[in-house]
Amino acid sequence: MIAFSAGRVYEIAELLRRQRGGAAIVLGALSPRTRNAQVGMYQDGEVDFLVATDAIGMGLNMRLDHVAFFERKKFDGRLHRELDVAELAQIAGRAGRYMNDGTFGTTGGLAAFEPETVEAIESHSFKPLTALQWRSAALDFRSPDALLESLDAAPPRPELVRARESDDRRALGALLGDGDIRRRAGGRAALRLLWEVCRIPDYRKTMAEEHTSLLATVFGHLSGPEERLPTDWIAGQIAGLDRTDGEIDTLMARIAHVRTWTYIAHRTDWLDDGKGWQARARSIEDRLSDALHDRLAQRFVDRRAALLNRARGKSSLAATVDGDGRVRIAGEAVGRIQGLRLAVDAADGARGDREIRPLAERAVRQRLRERAAELDADGDDAFALRDDAGVSWRGEVVARLTAGASPLAPRIALRADEGLGKDPAARARRRIETWLAGHLGADLAPLFALRDAGFSGAARGLAFQLVEALGSIARRDVRALIADLPAADRRRMRALGVRLGLEAVYLPAMVKPRAARLRALLWSVHGGRAPRPAPPPGLCSVVPDADPDPSFYAACGFRLIGGTAMRIDILDRLAIALARAARNGPFELAPDLLSGAGLSAQQAGPVLDGLGYRLQETEDGARYIRAAPERAARGRAGRGPRRPRNPSSSPFAKLRSLKKPV
Repeated sequence: MIAFSAGRVYEIAELLRRQRGGAAIVLGALSPRTRNAQVGMYQDGEVDFLVATDAIGMGLNMRLDHVAFFERKKFDGRLHRELDVAELAQIAGRAGRYMNDGTFGTTGGLAAFEPETVEAIESHSFKPLTALQWRSAALDFRSPDALLESLDAAPPRPELVRARESDDRRALGALLGDGDIRRRAGGRAALRLLWEVCRIPDYRKTMAEEHTSLLATVFGHLSGPEERLPTDWIAGQIAGLDRTDGEIDTLMARIAHVRTWTYIAHRTDWLDDGKGWQARARSIEDRLSDALHDRLAQRFVDRRAALLNRARGKSSLAATVDGDGRVRIAGEAVGRIQGLRLAVDAADGARGDREIRPLAERAVRQRLRERAAELDADGDDAFALRDDAGVSWRGEVVARLTAGASPLAPRIALRADEGLGKDPAARARRRIETWLAGHLGADLAPLFALRDAGFSGAARGLAFQLVEALGSIARRDVRALIADLPAADRRRMRALGVRLGLEAVYLPAMVKPRAARLRALLWSVHGGRAPRPAPPPGLCSVVPDADPDPSFYAACGFRLIGGTAMRIDILDRLAIALARAARNGPFELAPDLLSGAGLSAQQAGPVLDGLGYRLQETEDGARYIRAAPERAARGRAGRGPRRPRNPSSSPFAKLRSLKKPV
């Protein structure tokens, strides 16, 4: 597809990327290396389209089947004009060149070629040339004015026309307008040197003042006492171009600038170590050209779509796995091995995944089995349990925890591709199960010891409930079991770390941060809930969520009371301290009691109320008292009103009536 400005070429290429997978780009401003890389991408079938300016009309012979003109006008440096038939033929002739009979035409937004234009292009019937552009080669270096006059001389024959003003003539006129430069170029040799400097090409096509400034500096050095370009100055100029960051236009500008320095480096009479500077400039241009090719491909080629173009009908495309697990097809990265699975990079649609995955799976099958064998042989330190219930191996998730028979016995759901095979998958699952059992057994050892203690009777029931609750339970919920505990079982439970507190029965080891984190995770997994973090470690109390779940906080070793979530060992300690203080009647709340419990003054009232204490005025001021009757009444809430003792209809009332004297 042919257009005549970089902006229009980009526009077409972007449209093709979205709709057809992308396109290669050919512009006159591209370096030969970048242009060849873009053409190579098209020739190799990575893309089906090439978008170009008329730069394609010279020096490129490719397998083009059709040339489509997006426009027929171009800016020739002075005005926008229609291309003549010979120019159209030069471009259209790229189709089928030396290989087959290609076709040409226009895109939908452009009118079709006139029949006579088509006939002229196909029959190579062009108007004969009637004039040639000309500029005098007989230059007069006797004086600046004489040189300018010789450059502007009229053609000697009528079939010759004066060429339009060139860049070197324009630069010469601008430099001679500088009085100092004009004086320094007064002699024949100096004037010839100035003319040679003016012939340095402006590949950048920048503002004339910028290029003229560079030429003035070059002439100043060459016409100075050293008559050479300073090595440090050249190094500084070139060093600023040796960068591959930036976007397409930035890289193209750097390439153009370094090509100017390549030209200067070939003037070995102007500088020292010309060959060294030539090599340096070429090396920089190559790096910039490669970076520009990459940027063009990133912007105008959907790599996945391009790869699919090559893969369709070519199932033998080579697929490989890098040392870091990156999967490549025909050199293009399409995904990576994550744990025991192939993760295909996201595509624009599911169709791309369906076509790419089978090619990649064949390449990774053996590598997955090798990784499964490595997992089976690896030590425990290679595994970790994540906060999202994933089991990671070497930092990558290979399994997830799912609900099992009890919170302490979660199941393992292996995350592995079918291509791994049944036996390797089974061995990997067993290895993870073995690690998980050891991990839970180490971090929750008191719970497992209690579960396996072999209690009977009330002790067995208490141990079961404590294990199911993951290490802590409100005393009121097991008060009857505690009352029935034999002394021997009490001692055994104490030896196993169980504390029969005033407010809770708990294992102190299970309220520590590491255990609390694991308890929260196991509670979530067993209930089929999304994992959520336990309260931050080191805190005695926290402000709960807006709509708190008491069972979650209980699983973490906390209890919701008075609008605060308190760690059960701290709550129990507070309850004991309050009970001691209340032995002698109303008491004043000690500040250190609150600070030790991590409570603010605002939190203290509701928490103490939840523990059954009331604030009342006494002769000594406001004091707390134990409000046992009210607390008992509160405990009976929902049971209905208490019936009066010994009503008249009861058997006891009948007995009393029998005892009365007749």
